[in-house]
Amino acid sequence: MIEARELERLENQLNDFDKTTRDAALCELARWLESGDIAATSLKDEFNLHFHTFFSYNAYGWSPARIAWEAKKYGLSVAGIVDFDVLDGMEEFLCAGETIGIRATTALETRVIVPEYADKVISSPNEPGIGYYMAAGCFREPATGTQSAQALADMREIARQRNLQMIDRINGYLDSVRLDYEADVLPLTPSGNATERHILAAYDAKARTVHKDATAGFWAKALEINPAEAEMLVSDTPTLHEKMRSKLMKFGGVGYAAPTSETFPEIRKVIDMTKGMDALPTMTWLDGTNPGESDMPALLGLVESMGTVALNIIPDRNWNIKNVEDRRIKVENLDKAVAAARALDLPLCVGTELNKLGLPFVDNFFAPELQPYMQDFADGSYFFWGHTVLARKADMGFASDWADANFISRAEKNVFYAEAGRLIGPQACIDWSRLKEASPKEALKMLEK
Repeated sequence: MIEARELERLENQLNDFDKTTRDAALCELARWLESGDIAATSLKDEFNLHFHTFFSYNAYGWSPARIAWEAKKYGLSVAGIVDFDVLDGMEEFLCAGETIGIRATTALETRVIVPEYADKVISSPNEPGIGYYMAAGCFREPATGTQSAQALADMREIARQRNLQMIDRINGYLDSVRLDYEADVLPLTPSGNATERHILAAYDAKARTVHKDATAGFWAKALEINPAEAEMLVSDTPTLHEKMRSKLMKFGGVGYAAPTSETFPEIRKVIDMTKGMDALPTMTWLDGTNPGESDMPALLGLVESMGTVALNIIPDRNWNIKNVEDRRIKVENLDKAVAAARALDLPLCVGTELNKLGLPFVDNFFAPELQPYMQDFADGSYFFWGHTVLARKADMGFASDWADANFISRAEKNVFYAEAGRLIGPQACIDWSRLKEASPKEALKMLEK
């Protein structure tokens, strides 16, 4: 059996910013698995398709390879990564899934302008007309020179400009603690895609360097809180960062600027980009408490008419709530959201983000509040994997010519890709060319063998 220290060494190397180091560590772990010196975990009926990696922000600094490894250790039936505004971890994660044997999916998340909801808050608090959106089921980069490639490059640059402008405003407010984007922020991420959480970590580190033992006093003044609270916050990083984020970055904060068409893309542009990659345009849902989400049939009906084919939900934030009345309201809203998705044949993408300390590695699918939706969660997870593996291996994805030629309705397609996802293992030996020549019914029979 592998020694604990050696296992820890290899796992730490999975988080190295150097990809060669990560690849070598994963290959070594795969060899230990194959030899039986690391015991493989039996698969559980649990799924997480919403892990953020260190290419946007992961609270533990986990790379795509590390997330794949943790998913393997835990026994997730399907695992997926989601990063803001980039696909930098896509190929690494999909390849890692093949190397160690997990069903792996990837997605890109961003915020978009929904013009039809310009007067309603949707899923971005205090920001009317702004919603979170995903390009899910991604399996390849957009071809060079295409509109999708340009849109993806534009999203990265827009995010960079937002960060620079925000830092400039916050620097002016904090005065003695000032960040240099290139020197203080970008080294925290491997590919230059910094997020608000990277900026928070950089301000936290810079304040401790500049003010040392007086750091609590600095934050007491900057965050306008009493010294005793500040003393507690400097030893509680997650809570400190949330307090900083509220005061410095979010609505009403000193670094906040209202969204415009120059700072966020319009939803149709992101849908077109997603379709151009043969990926799956996916709306995201918060918790139903904002006006824009109060009528889910209307919201989903609108975005479905634009080309949306799936819905993302983070179940944990919709039931795991201490306040009994808040929990009751959000569980009722969850039921309405799932019902609206069912009515429009929109598969569900579920998972926890892991972009903040304290979030669970996976949803508690055994919670009574989630039991009515377990079939939806499982079907959706296998659906995204079925699409991904068939698109990647055989050009038979959800948006392929093969799918268009073989299915009349989206409901039929959903059922096929979910069933194919159940049947196809991450390291399955399949004659993909022969599979593509078959009808959907014949293909499923071939996969059953």
